[in-house]
Amino acid sequence: MYNWHEEMITPDLMQAERVIQVLFDQTTSFQRATIIHGAYFGRSLILDGKTQSTEKDEFIYHEALVHPAMTSHPNPRNIFIAGGGEGATAREILKHDTVENVVMLDIDREVVNACKEFLPTHHKGSFYDDRLKLIFDDAFEYLSQNEQKYDVAIIDVPDPLESGPAHKIFTLEFYRLLMSRLTINGLMVCQSGPAGPMSSTECFSAVVNTVSKVFSLCIPYQVFVPAFTTTWGFTIGMRNPKFQLRTACEVEEILRKRNIDDLKMYDGEAHQHLYSLPLYLRNSIKEETRVISEESPLFVF
Repeated sequence: MYNWHEEMITPDLMQAERVIQVLFDQTTSFQRATIIHGAYFGRSLILDGKTQSTEKDEFIYHEALVHPAMTSHPNPRNIFIAGGGEGATAREILKHDTVENVVMLDIDREVVNACKEFLPTHHKGSFYDDRLKLIFDDAFEYLSQNEQKYDVAIIDVPDPLESGPAHKIFTLEFYRLLMSRLTINGLMVCQSGPAGPMSSTECFSAVVNTVSKVFSLCIPYQVFVPAFTTTWGFTIGMRNPKFQLRTACEVEEILRKRNIDDLKMYDGEAHQHLYSLPLYLRNSIKEETRVISEESPLFVF
């Protein structure tokens, strides 16, 4: 009676949403890309069968990805984005009035153009901000050939699927290259995969362990994203080991000074909650031995 988007979360778990309209569906040079209007989550971007973000709850993911790193830096002016095709990562970065330049690298022009057209509530015009420079290229290759330095780097690429374009962005080699492109007080944050009790060892704990081999300070955190059916992990890597997590009061003061008053998830209290990892997650990180590399890549389901 209805068309449904059915997504395998694991081999034993499926999520389904009724589809009102398929707005875009194309196999690009890099991946299968679909944008739907769903009955529950609104407009959603789906890459290779995996939901990347949805209209109703993308603010949770993107605010959690961007603002902990941006508020950790005292004066983030030059920012690098790998991925972020919906434009929502750039949207959140550009809220910080310290930002002067944003270089956004996305490998798939067709996906970005589709997001510009069909996901306006995601990007909210961020693609047209004069501070944003959008480049269609491989982030690894671009950083290898360009020695520009950045205060904050935000890695918002899809999960490392064997058939997808993103798996090398999760490697030791990439994190080493990225650190060399950060300023002395620079830091990076990467989306690190699901962090639920049945899925934290799939990707998250290995990413945290790999980042810890490169950066002086490695800080994992998580937030629950309804469209993903689980908590989602993120990892901050800092060059300067003297940096510490902000307190709730410090976060509130930074947001006030930077004139950011339109957030829906992130504030000082939420900031503290992000880093309160449950015991199972702390144990999975402590017991992790895998280091992701080009010789030993990580692929997820």
